[in-house]
Amino acid sequence: MPLSDKQAGVAKGMGAGVMVTLAGMAGMVALFGRTFGGPDRAGLCAVALLAPALALAFSIARLARHRFFNAEDIDGSASSAGSDTARQLQSLLQNTLEQAVLAALAYAGWCALAPDFLMPALPAAALLFLLGRILFFAGYAHGAQSRAFGFALTFYPTLALVFGDAGFVIVNAAGLLRQFAAGG
Repeated sequence: MPLSDKQAGVAKGMGAGVMVTLAGMAGMVALFGRTFGGPDRAGLCAVALLAPALALAFSIARLARHRFFNAEDIDGSASSAGSDTARQLQSLLQNTLEQAVLAALAYAGWCALAPDFLMPALPAAALLFLLGRILFFAGYAHGAQSRAFGFALTFYPTLALVFGDAGFVIVNAAGLLRQFAAGG
């Protein structure tokens, strides 16, 4: 079944996002992995978590500002159907919330499980998250093709960390179980 022009455009944006994700994360590990001497893992996790927190705060603020200055939307979505702008901003907020929760879980897992030489992948993922959200917000009103690359830059770095976290758990399962059983 051939893809529509819109589907092909989305696929191109997503593919480009995969390539930038791989290059960005692998590049950071290659550049800084051997000599990585950044902050402690908890500090690095806290810094990385600023990316999804800032994106989420920005999304909340945009919708709140819109509602405050628009009589049609000031009562919130529970009280009315809302304007097209309010629904669009709510959609952006919802997607950002979903992405931020997944990123927070992935970042915490990475900080707890990843070997030292792979830790630079975390700030790369956080930077790509912010860049992705900016591009997603900018392209959202112009349709799926225009937001695909931004979505991919937000989602794929996080997904890479989630799969990495799962891999670390599988590879180290026996050791983790022994450590848990020993109480430490």
